[in-house]
Amino acid sequence: MRVLLADDHAIVRRGLRSLLEEAGVSVVAEAADGLEAVRFIDEHQPDVVILDIGMPKLNGIEVAARAQKLARPPGVIILSMHADESYIIRALAAGARAYLLKDATDEDLIPAVRAVAGGKPFFSPAVTAVLVEDYVRRLQSKGLTDSYELLTDREKEVLQLLAEGRSNKEVATLLDVGLSTVETHRSNLMQKLNLHNTAEIVLYAVRKRIIA
Repeated sequence: MRVLLADDHAIVRRGLRSLLEEAGVSVVAEAADGLEAVRFIDEHQPDVVILDIGMPKLNGIEVAARAQKLARPPGVIILSMHADESYIIRALAAGARAYLLKDATDEDLIPAVRAVAGGKPFFSPAVTAVLVEDYVRRLQSKGLTDSYELLTDREKEVLQLLAEGRSNKEVATLLDVGLSTVETHRSNLMQKLNLHNTAEIVLYAVRKRIIA
Protein backbone atom coordinates (compact mmCIF):
# COMPACT_ATOMS: atom_id res chain seq x y z
CA MET A 1 0.00 0.00 0.00
CA ARG A 2 1.19 3.47 -0.92
CA VAL A 3 -0.07 6.25 1.33
CA LEU A 4 0.04 10.05 1.15
CA LEU A 5 -0.24 12.13 4.33
CA ALA A 6 -1.75 15.62 4.39
CA ASP A 7 -1.74 17.64 7.60
CA ASP A 8 -0.50 21.14 8.31
CA HIS A 9 1.26 20.04 11.52
CA ALA A 10 4.65 18.43 10.91
CA ILE A 11 4.58 16.66 14.28
CA VAL A 12 1.27 15.00 13.39
CA ARG A 13 2.61 13.85 10.03
CA ARG A 14 5.70 12.49 11.75
CA GLY A 15 3.61 10.48 14.18
CA LEU A 16 1.37 9.11 11.43
CA ARG A 17 4.36 8.19 9.28
CA SER A 18 5.93 6.32 12.18
CA LEU A 19 2.76 4.29 12.81
CA LEU A 20 2.37 3.46 9.13
CA GLU A 21 5.98 2.50 8.50
CA GLU A 22 6.04 0.29 11.59
CA ALA A 23 3.16 -1.62 9.98
CA GLY A 24 5.01 -1.94 6.68
CA VAL A 25 3.02 0.74 4.86
CA SER A 26 4.93 2.97 2.43
CA VAL A 27 4.44 6.74 2.79
CA VAL A 28 5.11 8.17 -0.66
CA ALA A 29 4.66 11.88 0.14
CA GLU A 30 3.61 14.43 2.75
CA ALA A 31 1.62 17.60 2.15
CA ALA A 32 1.35 20.58 4.49
CA ASP A 33 -1.72 22.19 2.91
CA GLY A 34 -4.71 21.28 0.76
CA LEU A 35 -3.44 22.58 -2.57
CA GLU A 36 -0.15 20.75 -2.11
CA ALA A 37 -2.13 17.61 -1.27
CA VAL A 38 -4.08 17.77 -4.53
CA ARG A 39 -0.87 18.25 -6.50
CA PHE A 40 0.91 15.37 -4.76
CA ILE A 41 -2.07 13.02 -5.15
CA ASP A 42 -2.00 13.61 -8.90
CA GLU A 43 1.79 13.27 -9.02
CA HIS A 44 2.31 10.20 -6.80
CA GLN A 45 -1.01 8.35 -7.36
CA PRO A 46 -1.19 6.81 -3.86
CA ASP A 47 -3.56 3.99 -3.00
CA VAL A 48 -4.76 5.80 0.13
CA VAL A 49 -4.73 9.45 1.20
CA ILE A 50 -5.00 10.49 4.86
CA LEU A 51 -6.37 14.04 5.06
CA ASP A 52 -6.69 16.40 7.97
CA ILE A 53 -10.10 18.02 7.69
CA GLY A 54 -8.85 21.51 8.66
CA MET A 55 -5.92 22.41 6.42
CA PRO A 56 -4.87 25.83 5.09
CA LYS A 57 -5.50 26.85 1.46
CA LEU A 58 -7.94 23.96 0.90
CA ASN A 59 -9.76 21.88 3.51
CA GLY A 60 -9.61 18.09 3.57
CA ILE A 61 -13.18 17.61 2.38
CA GLU A 62 -12.55 19.70 -0.73
CA VAL A 63 -9.28 17.85 -1.35
CA ALA A 64 -11.21 14.55 -1.16
CA ALA A 65 -13.76 15.81 -3.69
CA ARG A 66 -11.07 16.95 -6.13
CA ALA A 67 -9.18 13.67 -5.73
CA GLN A 68 -12.24 11.74 -6.89
CA LYS A 69 -12.07 13.57 -10.24
CA LEU A 70 -8.58 12.28 -11.02
CA ALA A 71 -7.97 9.45 -13.46
CA ARG A 72 -6.90 7.20 -10.59
CA PRO A 73 -8.74 8.37 -7.46
CA PRO A 74 -7.29 7.11 -4.17
CA GLY A 75 -9.16 5.81 -1.15
CA VAL A 76 -9.63 8.70 1.28
CA ILE A 77 -9.38 8.71 5.07
CA ILE A 78 -10.46 11.89 6.85
CA LEU A 79 -8.93 12.84 10.20
CA SER A 80 -10.99 15.19 12.34
CA MET A 81 -11.48 16.55 15.83
CA HIS A 82 -15.24 16.57 15.19
CA ALA A 83 -17.54 13.59 15.82
CA ASP A 84 -20.32 15.60 14.24
CA GLU A 85 -22.79 14.14 11.77
CA SER A 86 -22.68 17.16 9.47
CA TYR A 87 -18.91 16.80 9.01
CA ILE A 88 -19.22 13.06 8.41
CA ILE A 89 -21.95 13.47 5.80
CA ARG A 90 -19.90 16.10 3.98
CA ALA A 91 -16.82 13.86 4.06
CA LEU A 92 -18.70 10.85 2.70
CA ALA A 93 -20.39 12.93 0.02
CA ALA A 94 -16.92 14.11 -1.07
CA GLY A 95 -15.78 10.51 -1.53
CA ALA A 96 -14.16 9.67 1.82
CA ARG A 97 -14.28 6.00 2.80
CA ALA A 98 -13.14 6.37 6.41
CA TYR A 99 -13.57 8.93 9.17
CA LEU A 100 -11.25 8.89 12.19
CA LEU A 101 -11.02 11.07 15.26
CA LYS A 102 -7.54 12.43 15.80
CA ASP A 103 -7.42 11.32 19.43
CA ALA A 104 -7.96 7.69 18.38
CA THR A 105 -5.63 7.36 15.40
CA ASP A 106 -3.10 5.11 17.16
CA GLU A 107 -5.53 2.20 17.44
CA ASP A 108 -7.61 2.88 14.33
CA LEU A 109 -5.16 4.07 11.68
CA ILE A 110 -3.81 0.77 10.35
CA PRO A 111 -7.21 -1.01 10.28
CA ALA A 112 -8.64 2.02 8.48
CA VAL A 113 -5.85 2.04 5.86
CA ARG A 114 -6.30 -1.67 5.22
CA ALA A 115 -10.09 -1.34 4.96
CA VAL A 116 -9.97 1.63 2.58
CA ALA A 117 -7.26 0.02 0.46
CA GLY A 118 -9.66 -2.91 0.09
CA GLY A 119 -12.50 -0.63 -0.93
CA LYS A 120 -14.34 -0.86 2.39
CA PRO A 121 -15.50 1.89 4.77
CA PHE A 122 -14.13 2.38 8.28
CA PHE A 123 -15.19 4.60 11.18
CA SER A 124 -13.61 5.12 14.59
CA PRO A 125 -15.56 3.21 17.25
CA ALA A 126 -15.97 6.55 19.01
CA VAL A 127 -17.58 8.01 15.88
CA THR A 128 -19.90 5.02 15.58
CA ALA A 129 -20.92 5.35 19.23
CA VAL A 130 -21.75 9.05 18.81
CA LEU A 131 -23.78 8.37 15.67
CA VAL A 132 -25.74 5.58 17.36
CA GLU A 133 -26.44 7.67 20.47
CA ASP A 134 -27.53 10.69 18.43
CA TYR A 135 -29.79 8.55 16.26
CA VAL A 136 -31.50 6.88 19.23
CA ARG A 137 -31.92 10.25 20.97
CA ARG A 138 -33.45 11.76 17.85
CA LEU A 139 -35.93 8.91 17.45
CA GLN A 140 -36.94 9.13 21.10
CA SER A 141 -37.38 12.89 21.02
CA LYS A 142 -39.68 12.63 18.00
CA GLY A 143 -41.53 9.57 19.24
CA LEU A 144 -40.40 7.60 16.18
CA THR A 145 -39.29 4.02 15.72
CA ASP A 146 -36.58 2.56 13.53
CA SER A 147 -37.94 1.33 10.21
CA TYR A 148 -35.23 -1.28 9.55
CA GLU A 149 -37.58 -4.19 10.18
CA LEU A 150 -39.85 -2.87 7.43
CA LEU A 151 -37.20 -3.85 4.90
CA THR A 152 -37.45 -7.14 3.05
CA ASP A 153 -34.54 -9.59 3.31
CA ARG A 154 -33.42 -8.59 -0.18
CA GLU A 155 -33.57 -4.88 0.67
CA LYS A 156 -31.39 -5.55 3.72
CA GLU A 157 -28.86 -7.30 1.50
CA VAL A 158 -28.87 -4.40 -0.95
CA LEU A 159 -28.51 -1.90 1.90
CA GLN A 160 -25.40 -3.61 3.25
CA LEU A 161 -23.74 -3.94 -0.13
CA LEU A 162 -24.41 -0.30 -0.99
CA ALA A 163 -23.07 0.78 2.41
CA GLU A 164 -19.92 -1.23 1.73
CA GLY A 165 -19.32 0.92 -1.32
CA ARG A 166 -20.66 -1.32 -4.08
CA SER A 167 -22.20 0.23 -7.16
CA ASN A 168 -25.68 -0.75 -8.32
CA LYS A 169 -24.07 -2.83 -11.08
CA GLU A 170 -21.80 -4.64 -8.61
CA VAL A 171 -24.76 -5.37 -6.33
CA ALA A 172 -26.69 -6.79 -9.29
CA THR A 173 -23.78 -9.09 -10.14
CA LEU A 174 -23.27 -10.25 -6.55
CA LEU A 175 -26.96 -10.99 -6.03
CA ASP A 176 -27.43 -12.37 -9.55
CA VAL A 177 -30.34 -10.06 -10.32
CA GLY A 178 -31.01 -7.41 -12.93
CA LEU A 179 -29.75 -3.84 -12.56
CA SER A 180 -33.31 -2.51 -12.65
CA THR A 181 -34.20 -4.83 -9.76
CA VAL A 182 -31.37 -3.43 -7.66
CA GLU A 183 -32.42 0.12 -8.51
CA THR A 184 -35.97 -0.69 -7.40
CA HIS A 185 -34.76 -2.20 -4.12
CA ARG A 186 -32.51 0.80 -3.55
CA SER A 187 -35.36 3.24 -4.14
CA ASN A 188 -37.71 1.28 -1.86
CA LEU A 189 -35.28 0.97 1.04
CA MET A 190 -34.34 4.65 0.85
CA GLN A 191 -38.01 5.61 0.94
CA LYS A 192 -38.74 3.32 3.91
CA LEU A 193 -35.73 4.61 5.87
CA ASN A 194 -36.09 8.25 4.76
CA LEU A 195 -32.61 8.31 3.23
CA HIS A 196 -31.69 10.60 0.36
CA ASN A 197 -28.22 9.71 -0.90
CA THR A 198 -25.35 7.25 -0.62
CA ALA A 199 -23.72 9.13 2.28
CA GLU A 200 -26.90 8.74 4.33
CA ILE A 201 -27.07 5.04 3.44
CA VAL A 202 -23.55 4.57 4.79
CA LEU A 203 -24.30 6.53 7.97
CA TYR A 204 -27.48 4.55 8.57
CA ALA A 205 -25.56 1.29 8.19
CA VAL A 206 -22.95 2.51 10.65
CA ARG A 207 -25.62 3.47 13.18
CA LYS A 208 -27.22 0.06 12.86
CA ARG A 209 -23.76 -1.56 13.09
CA ILE A 210 -24.41 -3.27 9.76
CA ILE A 211 -20.91 -2.18 8.76
CA ALA A 212 -17.96 -1.34 11.00
